Amino acid sequence: MALWVRFARGDGSEGFGTLDEAGGTIAVHAGDMFSGADPTRESIPRDGLRLLAPVRPGKFIGLWNNFRELAAKTGAAIPEGPLWFLKAGTSLLDPEGTIPPPPGYAGKILYEGELGLVIGRRCKDVSEEEAAGAIFGLTAVNDVTALDILNADPAFPQWARAKSCDGFGPVGPAIATGLDWSALRVQVALNGRVRQDYPASDMILPPARIVSLLSREMTLDPGDLIACGTSAGALPMRPGMVVEVTIAGIGKLRNVMGGAA
Repeated sequence: MALWVRFARGDGSEGFGTLDEAGGTIAVHAGDMFSGADPTRESIPRDGLRLLAPVRPGKFIGLWNNFRELAAKTGAAIPEGPLWFLKAGTSLLDPEGTIPPPPGYAGKILYEGELGLVIGRRCKDVSEEEAAGAIFGLTAVNDVTALDILNADPAFPQWARAKSCDGFGPVGPAIATGLDWSALRVQVALNGRVRQDYPASDMILPPARIVSLLSREMTLDPGDLIACGTSAGALPMRPGMVVEVTIAGIGKLRNVMGGAA
């Protein structure tokens, strides 16, 4: 197992490497994270560095209605294939970043804690077995949603627009390799109070099937990110609130909701 992170130094330069949580250090690597990353033998203290989103996805894909508990609660039908949307790349937000409300928007903004899949190799029309091998690792995602934008027009739900505002895609703090996704739980706390706590094993479509089915419709490239959907407990955030998405083995994704308190 490894925890891959991206970071910024005080001088503004960026790098990536593997995090040693116990030792509080990062083993710096060079090259490409997804194809032959080479250790540089430089080890730097984690303190004093700013962690960045651990991946810069070419495609940021989100799933809807992929957990049985939430489907049962809402009465939604169990999907046979992924119900997906795209989030803009500019929605990406670093760990510890502040989530900015869209200018002039005064409606509800929801958190949605999710497990994220990071693609490690190019795949097109692959089998589930091949898809499993194409998943580089797992991360945590907060799929932030402007609810009043989503439902503003009853004739046209605006999924991409509601989820693509700047800063509406916190990701991190790390990409974990070697984890068993089915043993994980996604926990979300708002101002320290747990609001979501659900098992990843409740997924309707598991990771390998998601990747395989998506690859029939689009080519997936290294660094693409797929948020697997959320379960019950997503609620609005108010300015100044701290939202924390925690997945054991990956870490804690902590962000503050911006705006006038």
